[in-house]
Amino acid sequence: MEITFLGTSSAVPSKYRNHTGIILKYFKDTILFDCGEGTQRQLTYAKISPMKIDKIFNFHGDHILGLAGLIQSMGFRGREEDLDIYGPKGLEKIIYTISNYGYFQINFNINVHEIDEGIVVETDEYIIKSIIAEHNIENLAYSIYEKKKPRFLREKAIELGVPVGPAFGKLHNGQEVEVDGKIIKPEQVLGPPREGKKITYSGDTRPCDKLIELAKDSDVLIHEATYEDADKDRAIENCHSTSKEAAEIAKEANVKLLVLTHISTRYTSDLNIKEEAKEIFENTIVANDFAEINIGKNKTTINFRNILTVNNG
Repeated sequence: MEITFLGTSSAVPSKYRNHTGIILKYFKDTILFDCGEGTQRQLTYAKISPMKIDKIFNFHGDHILGLAGLIQSMGFRGREEDLDIYGPKGLEKIIYTISNYGYFQINFNINVHEIDEGIVVETDEYIIKSIIAEHNIENLAYSIYEKKKPRFLREKAIELGVPVGPAFGKLHNGQEVEVDGKIIKPEQVLGPPREGKKITYSGDTRPCDKLIELAKDSDVLIHEATYEDADKDRAIENCHSTSKEAAEIAKEANVKLLVLTHISTRYTSDLNIKEEAKEIFENTIVANDFAEINIGKNKTTINFRNILTVNNG
């Protein structure tokens, strides 16, 4: 599982932070959470082709203003594969407007999914679940978690007379097999359920119990931290979170790593935001544009890339 932060600012971009956008590469799929203004350019810097994006999530304000250009560019570049876009009620009207804005042509289908709470995507490899976050405009938070097969008990299968070969694979995939007239069921040769890798993304929100439950035991919680604790009144007024509040969510949810994003441009440094959160939840980082997180089998690695360097050559 690879996460790339394309933008980490809040409603207004700055010299160092673009509008919000996060790429998740998971199994064979490339998923974009939020598509703020300037996302196309950020994809270019990150060397991620927009043609490979399969699914896009979210839709309001600073989280979607780059979508029209992205769709048009996909059309210009000859995309043919379907594009799935997910968001709250009202998304279909927005996508219709975008698809008919200006003079351009697309030769691919846009499948619009107006979603609520619950499981919104399920494949053979993973599940995406959503809740309605606590914000002044309807917004969704998401968790993405791996479907991990139980361990196959090879010795147990051999003991039951299952021949080494294709029957092992069938049992591991949940299919019964017949051996010498006897039916062997998968549960006879499979270990207990195993938890796969999981990430949770808060989107714009105030702290809420539903988010704690959604994020429970996540490997990574990506949570907005628009404000420092001294500006908590502003956070409440604007339905956003402070760095300390995000850390409290991470602690309650028992996550492994907290990544703060959606930082207000009122702060010239994110050091105070990070230190406030670390007082409550030690394993905290503040994402910058183009930061990468790779969640491997046994280790999570973080790379704070600095792509936007000046070339005077």
